[in-house]
Amino acid sequence: MIPKLSHQTRITEVHSTSVKLGLSYKKQTLESDTYLAGLFSYLTDKSDALGTAINRSKAQSNLDDKDVVRDERVQALKYLLLGAIYNPKAETSASATKLYAIFEKYGLKMTKESYLIESSLIESMLEDYAALELQTDIAAVLGCAELIASLQTAQNNFRTADTIWDEEKTKEGITESASHIKKEVLTIVNDTIVVYLRAMSQVNKELYAEFARAVADIINEVNQAVKRRNKQADELSVEN
Repeated sequence: MIPKLSHQTRITEVHSTSVKLGLSYKKQTLESDTYLAGLFSYLTDKSDALGTAINRSKAQSNLDDKDVVRDERVQALKYLLLGAIYNPKAETSASATKLYAIFEKYGLKMTKESYLIESSLIESMLEDYAALELQTDIAAVLGCAELIASLQTAQNNFRTADTIWDEEKTKEGITESASHIKKEVLTIVNDTIVVYLRAMSQVNKELYAEFARAVADIINEVNQAVKRRNKQADELSVEN
């Protein structure tokens, strides 16, 4: 009996399973079954769409991560300069006061703006700090030069991630979410392919038995991984 793929299977696992099923089908000599060919053609299309949606999700997550880093650098710069203003060395305090006045033109509120506006504000502030006449002041505040350089790197990394995200957004066929496509793939596998192969392996065992076993092995492997994961989660829950 071919099992159905567990609905607790993760999105990436559903994608890899659909790919494996497609590769296994290609190894068979079942071209004469046009219905099965149509099922796997549809599965391949949805599998490709799921892979694209997964990549898009990764790109968006990466963009969010890069935004968190640059926000942290902006906050760190504020508090570094604010603290240096109260440095007992008059030279350091004066330099910090001048540098903090520039920061205040933009303020922490920039981190609450949209990604596009925040990028513009950060890059404008970095351009201000790049002025030749400020380099002596920056050098006078311990750690300021390094922090500005770190913010520049964080902003560059965000721009790169933003470009990747824009490319993913413009790709054709990524309007559906990965979680939604996962459900569609599960339906194709469980309610059409598995059901059909169960029946046909009984009707024509000689032709379909090998492929039915291959499909069963692929799905069983994933289901066992899901069971192990659930068992570990239950054990941790009991221990805690």
